[in-house]
Amino acid sequence: MNIKPLADRVLVKPAAAETKTASGIIIPDSAKEKPLKGEVLAIGTGTKDEEMVVKVGDTVLYGKYAGTELELEGEKYLIMRQSDILAVI
Repeated sequence: MNIKPLADRVLVKPAAAETKTASGIIIPDSAKEKPLKGEVLAIGTGTKDEEMVVKVGDTVLYGKYAGTELELEGEKYLIMRQSDILAVI
């Protein structure tokens, strides 16, 4: 990975959106919701006031509008502050 987050920022790869419901109904692309979980790919070094709690490889839950989307080599990623992460799964 060529991206190294600074300070208390975290690079997350969002999980793929669900394509079927629990009962087996296929969800069209226009109705898919943005995933709210993903895998941590890289973390910053933290700040003097806040140490990094998440680790590379953690699966995390984040807010619906958290982070900034970026695309690198055809893959979509989110970069966000550690405080935007709600929970580690």
